[in-house]
Amino acid sequence: SLARYEKSKLRVPGGVMFARMKLKGIDDISDKRKAEIIAWIYSLQVKPDDKHGYSRCGFYASDSLPESVDSNYGHIAMTYVALCSLIILGDDLSGIDREAVLQGLKALQLDSGSYQCISFGTESDARFVYCAACISYFLNDWRGMDVEKAANFLFSIQSYEGGFSQNLGRESHGGSTFCALAALQLMGKLEDMSGEDRASLISWCLNRQQSGFNGRPNKPVDTCYSFWLGASLTLLGAQDFINKECNFSFLMTTQDRYMGGFSKWPGYLPDPLHSYFGIAGMYVISGEVEVHPALNISMRAYRHWQSQCSS
Repeated sequence: SLARYEKSKLRVPGGVMFARMKLKGIDDISDKRKAEIIAWIYSLQVKPDDKHGYSRCGFYASDSLPESVDSNYGHIAMTYVALCSLIILGDDLSGIDREAVLQGLKALQLDSGSYQCISFGTESDARFVYCAACISYFLNDWRGMDVEKAANFLFSIQSYEGGFSQNLGRESHGGSTFCALAALQLMGKLEDMSGEDRASLISWCLNRQQSGFNGRPNKPVDTCYSFWLGASLTLLGAQDFINKECNFSFLMTTQDRYMGGFSKWPGYLPDPLHSYFGIAGMYVISGEVEVHPALNISMRAYRHWQSQCSS
């Protein structure tokens, strides 16, 4: 039963769906089981009510919120994961309350153009702009985003180093760089980047590769950055400059040959996050499985979205 995931909401099953997609294992799930998972995901929608209107709408957040906080709010990252999972499972998104999701999304955008994750004064940064761009793209409706404001925010956080930070004035980071680049690509704004900034960004990304990739200068290489930086360089058309063999060799040192899965570093225990991003990074760099580098889903799932969900 999916009841045991109730408190973690979409974090655990969403990660499982993503990993199975990359490992070509979605077809191993029976149609009956897929239907059960789809119904469960839809049950997590936050619908509008008389007290809060649309401001809380989206998909439920997780139990990582403080106990003192009412968790009956849509969380922008969980909404992104819900839409991805539904598409991966072959759903047509007909059960989405699109107006509720879009109005809930609109309520999360700040005057700066950035997004917060839930609607009561939480952190805001490039991660949530990325989620907002993916949600808008999947629903083929951008009414939940002031695109110009969002793009201006993202361009403002490209640092002197060349990469993107989470917020203005902070250090460039591999994860933030992916989020900013992918969001700009989905918004149709990536071509607005100047040639000088683009060259600086490519250089910064390429300099993150040692054996695998690190997320910042003077940090150790880490499994998950194979995806964040590999996808970023793919979006920039610079993937051929990656030393693919060297990256693959590093990833193999983080794979646990007994338990399965990938860890952050060699000799550490594997975990779901690094297992997923190890697989995703391997495939986006090698091209063995076609991956949409901005949406972080397989091209098989993307083509399903194009044929069934994009109208």
